[in-house]
Amino acid sequence: MAMATSTTCNLAVLLATVMAAALSTPSMAQYPLRYNFYNFTCPQAEAMVRNVTEAIITKDCTMGAALVRLFFHDCFVRGCDASILLYPSSSNPSTEKKAIALRGYDVVNQIKAAVEAVCPGVVSCADILAFAARDSAVVSGGFTSFAMPSGRRDGTVSNFFEVFGNIPSPTFQLKDLIKNFATKGLTVDDLVTLSGAHSFGQAHCSFFNGRLYPTVDPTMNATFAAALRTVCPPPGSNAGNPVVNNNRVTDPDVLSNQYYSNLGSGQVLFVSDQQLMNTTDTAAKVASNAADPAAWMGRFAAALVKMGQIQVLTGTAGQVRKLCYATNS
Repeated sequence: MAMATSTTCNLAVLLATVMAAALSTPSMAQYPLRYNFYNFTCPQAEAMVRNVTEAIITKDCTMGAALVRLFFHDCFVRGCDASILLYPSSSNPSTEKKAIALRGYDVVNQIKAAVEAVCPGVVSCADILAFAARDSAVVSGGFTSFAMPSGRRDGTVSNFFEVFGNIPSPTFQLKDLIKNFATKGLTVDDLVTLSGAHSFGQAHCSFFNGRLYPTVDPTMNATFAAALRTVCPPPGSNAGNPVVNNNRVTDPDVLSNQYYSNLGSGQVLFVSDQQLMNTTDTAAKVASNAADPAAWMGRFAAALVKMGQIQVLTGTAGQVRKLCYATNS
C-alpha cells in the first residue's frame, strides 16, 4: 500500500508540472483556452461529460479507445474543432467521417444530448470530445483525473480530402511521422508518448497486412505474426478485412504503457509503431516509458492536453453546435 500511495503522489506532482508546460504551448486561437471555462455558464458540464462517459465505457469497454482516437483524428485535421463529427449532408456529402472508419460518433452524440439537457447551446462539441478523451484515459487507463483546458468552438467545415494529407499513415517511416507531428506543433517526445494509445483499440488487417504477406516482416515477433496470419487473410484474397486488437498481449481495452513492452518484443501491428525502435533516441524513450508507468501517464496526459490546443477556434470564431453531427442552421 505504501508503494501505491507513493506512486499516486508522484503522479499527481508530475501531472501538475507537465500540465503547466502543456498550457505554455503557443496556440493559434483568437483567445487562449483556459481551465474551468464553463464555471459560470455551465458549472456541471465536465462532471456531466465524465459521468456519461464512464457509463458508456462501463457498458462497452471498447469505447474508451474509440473516443481517444476520435479526438486524435479531430485535432489532426483542421484542428480540434469537432469537424470529424459532422455527418454528410446534401450541402456537404464528403465530410471527414467518410474518409476513414471510426467508432464513437453515437456516444459523442449521447454525451452532447445529456449536456444540452442542462445547458443548452453553451458547451461546444469540440470541448465535449476533449473532455471525453480525458475521461477515457481515467476510466480505461486508471489515470488520476487531470485538467483539460476548454473554450474551443465548433468548426463549420469538414472536408473528406483533408484527412489524407493530415492523418499519419500506419506505413509511415519515422522521418515522416516526426514531420507530420511537427506540422501540428508536436515534438518527438509527443509522438512517442501519444503512440502509447495503441495499447488499446482495434485495427483492420488491411492497415498492417504488408508486414505479414508475402513474407513476415523480420522485425515482427514470429509467434505474434503467425497468430495474426490465422486471422488476417492475404491481400487480394477477397476473404474480408477482419478487425483485430492493437494489443494482443494483455487486456486490449486498457490504456497503459504495455505498448512499449510490446514494441520491445516486436509485438505491434503497424510499420509506424515499429519505426519508433529505429533510432537510439526514440528507442530510449520507448524503454523509459516501458520501465515507468507513472511517468508515462504524466507524459501522456500532458501530450493529450497539448494536442487539444492544435488550431482551436475560440472567441467568436466558429459556433457552438446544437447537434454535434450538424452545423447550426
